[in-house]
Amino acid sequence: MPAPLLPLPAVITAEDLVGKIKQYFRSKDLDLVWLAYEVAESAHRGQTRKSGEPYITHPLAVAYILASLRIDLPIVIAALLHDVPEDTAVTLEEIEKNFGADVASMIRGITKLGKLKYRGVERYIENLRKMFVAMAEDVRVMIIKFADRVHNLLTLEALEEEKRYRVALESLEIFAPIANRLGMGEFKGLLEDLSFPWVYPKEYERVKRLRDELLSGSEAVIESVLNRLREELTASGIRYLDIHGRKKQLYSFYQKLLKKEGETEKIYDIIALRIIVPDVSDCYAALGVLHKLWRPLKGRIKDYIAQPKPNGYQSLHTTVFCANGQVVEFQIRTLAMHQEAEYGVAAHWHYDEGGRRLPSRDIGWAKELARIQQEVLVSASALEELKVDFFRSRIFVFTPAGDVIDLPEDATPVDFAYHIHSEVGNTCTGTRVNDQLVGLDTLLKSGDVVEIITDKNRRGPSPDWLKIAKTHVARSHIKSGLKRSPLDGWIKLILPKRKRV
Repeated sequence: MPAPLLPLPAVITAEDLVGKIKQYFRSKDLDLVWLAYEVAESAHRGQTRKSGEPYITHPLAVAYILASLRIDLPIVIAALLHDVPEDTAVTLEEIEKNFGADVASMIRGITKLGKLKYRGVERYIENLRKMFVAMAEDVRVMIIKFADRVHNLLTLEALEEEKRYRVALESLEIFAPIANRLGMGEFKGLLEDLSFPWVYPKEYERVKRLRDELLSGSEAVIESVLNRLREELTASGIRYLDIHGRKKQLYSFYQKLLKKEGETEKIYDIIALRIIVPDVSDCYAALGVLHKLWRPLKGRIKDYIAQPKPNGYQSLHTTVFCANGQVVEFQIRTLAMHQEAEYGVAAHWHYDEGGRRLPSRDIGWAKELARIQQEVLVSASALEELKVDFFRSRIFVFTPAGDVIDLPEDATPVDFAYHIHSEVGNTCTGTRVNDQLVGLDTLLKSGDVVEIITDKNRRGPSPDWLKIAKTHVARSHIKSGLKRSPLDGWIKLILPKRKRV
């Protein structure tokens, strides 16, 4: 199982990096890693970071973070060399000659991004466009970029205050949500928690103090719960690979507090206890043992194995009343599901225990983002739309046939209808959610089953829908439909307002 990405050693040497790689890469032939280090060290010699440290400490740290993921060797090598073509006299051609076309291609993608310097919103948006295109072409570029950003956040104190805030805010609003869309929970959490104190310092201190207070004295109770569970699983003949607890990350806890209006008693996953088992059948067997031991909390059993989240996340979740009435959330998953949940697409460049690299997968949403970015990213307001469409927390709802539809949080049936097809949206007259007639402005929740009622004689969308549609796709189709139906505005004025179903 990959090691946690943090904390990093105080000083990382090339020997530390090679030692980390040897933990999962069986071949003794690491000459290319040493060569990459020598090229990077020589190229960056004499350069320093804002902190005064030799510049080579940065690419070493980035490569070490990725090696902690047990990740493919070419990605580690590209990480060592990722700043060389932009900041030194060494060219991409030289890198390709020494390290091959694959490594050079990743570095070319990173170099295209450049340093995301803020020079007004127009330049910033142009840089974001480049990032989305690079991500769609080769998602490994973003994996390196995440590790690069994590190390930069760890050393933010060396920057002036304004730049610190800007880098942290960008990490919180752009990089962390992208990591989430890619299923990379570990990177998402790190990017959020490392940015949080620089963007919202007062809230950070308050939330940290509150979480510590809530967890005070709970260690003994949790250990007792885990010991009882281990005994019962063993007695039931259910294998498990690991059982551990993890504190809720601070920024995630802060967001939950905002949603629950500060009512901490409604937050059940301040500590999530995870059960890692060999296969799917063991997941369901372990769930049965949990519910035999402790009473489950109504409405808190979620099967993300049968119905995965849009970013690929799979796990069984249940919340139970344990000793002394303590409410605890359990997450049950296989090792493959756990790696997917923590490392997302990066898990597909891991080496498994046998030293074999796992296959990669296609990132459809990133390609969709790259396809529409020319149309969407044209202004500051469009950037805000993009944050809603692609970076806000996601929900998944179902068609009556059971198909999963991935939408941003707070989406409405209008967004759902246009996600299905523009014609479904344009002819929509009402909706049922979970077999109940509701208004078109209803906010959908994960797990809802949504049926759109249509009328082929309907002239087109209502101008009112622009007020309730949340996604760019829906708003774009509504505007287009209104342009095609110029009489709609007059009809709205002449006819009495119809009751919304």
